[in-house]
Amino acid sequence: MNTKDTRAYGVLLVIILFFVSACGGSPDESASNSEESLTIYSGRSESLVAPVIEAFQESTGIRVEVRYGDTAQLAVALTEEGDASKADIFWAQDAGALGALASNEQFTVLPDSLLMKVAPSMRSADGSWVATNARARVLAFSPGRVAEDELPMSVLDLTDSKFKNRVGWAPTNGSFQSFVSAMRELVGDETTRAWLIDMKANGAKSYPKNSAILQGIANGEVDLGLPNHYYLLRFKSEDAGFPVEQTSFASGDPGNLVNVAGVGILASSKATSAAIRFVSFLLSPEMQQFFVDNTFEFAVTTASSGGDAVEAAMPEIDLNSLRKLESTLEMLREVELL
Repeated sequence: MNTKDTRAYGVLLVIILFFVSACGGSPDESASNSEESLTIYSGRSESLVAPVIEAFQESTGIRVEVRYGDTAQLAVALTEEGDASKADIFWAQDAGALGALASNEQFTVLPDSLLMKVAPSMRSADGSWVATNARARVLAFSPGRVAEDELPMSVLDLTDSKFKNRVGWAPTNGSFQSFVSAMRELVGDETTRAWLIDMKANGAKSYPKNSAILQGIANGEVDLGLPNHYYLLRFKSEDAGFPVEQTSFASGDPGNLVNVAGVGILASSKATSAAIRFVSFLLSPEMQQFFVDNTFEFAVTTASSGGDAVEAAMPEIDLNSLRKLESTLEMLREVELL
């Protein structure tokens, strides 16, 4: 186990001890005696989710079974399974998948005690799901090759000729595709399609993923890029001198999209009480801090801080609208980015 993993498990041990003490010194006996269990479909990676779920099991006595997979594929599976699904909770990597199931009325409405823990922008309007963590789209850049007064105010400005062959992006990456879905919602399909075409014509360099964009900036391949915020924080945690910085666009710009990972409880679940306890666990101050420290994402609860400035700059958008992924993929294929 490396140093980072050791630290992560150390934090989880503290969380377990906190919850165990809150339950009177041992895992909840009623949960253990009744052999309560949960089935979670998780689009979040096993390396992150497994220790979190272990902490929940240790602190409550509730047994958890997990099906891991790609968020979009799990959403399709849940749609196909319908009321026959064994899943109690869907833990999705992005709001689009949660919105798709919400539109199918496959989630139960969460209690106010959970909904009120997060800001309205971090939950669905109908109360069917809540965010667990947030991540922002940002503009990464080389401080040595991009002057501060050269930074664009809008993501739409990156088509300017002064940025020719200088910008990195990742059209095949899910987070970029969610951003394009948001842009379609905010500025319309015509403007979005034109931006994609113009970016391509302006020599935007494609990378397979966000971290590769940052490495490309550091290596001098490009001067600017469009990743999620937490990738640079991970690089900086390992090398404080990593030669890349990041900033946001002007307040309300589509380039400042804040997407979320989140959870919904299936309406077909027969373990709603245990599922509510799991969601409450994820929104606890201790678990929110664990995610901040180990994934570098933003906390989402109203009692947490750290992402306030980012939330203030984000565009006003119903995150359920990000469910329109298939038509976004079709647009990307039309402009030959996929």
